[in-house]
Amino acid sequence: MSLIGNVIWIIFGGFVAFLGYIWGGLILCCTIVGIPWGLQAFKIGIATLAPFGKRVRPTGGSIPGLSCLLNLIWLIFAGLWIALSHLICGILLCITLIGIPFGLQHFKLMRLSLYPFGYDLI
Repeated sequence: MSLIGNVIWIIFGGFVAFLGYIWGGLILCCTIVGIPWGLQAFKIGIATLAPFGKRVRPTGGSIPGLSCLLNLIWLIFAGLWIALSHLICGILLCITLIGIPFGLQHFKLMRLSLYPFGYDLI
């Protein structure tokens, strides 16, 4: 069932969102300072490519203080806007009965886009 959902997701916008995250990650990785955030953009991009059948979980191996600081910087400069776009798409998709599973995936990605450091999609 998750394979069918992922294929439909990719056809109807998942691939475009994936390309956006990868493009943003490449731009961030052009500077040494932006590499940690670029890697997180790659992680979210891969999660956006196939979100069905995965869950957001804490990684467990991160340093809490450093993750909090990096998440705060991410939240200020990118995370809030990305999460807002996932929220709006999720609400719009949940209006229809067919769109509810896809809306729920946007809510899952919204949580990951708010705090990418210290969390992973498994």
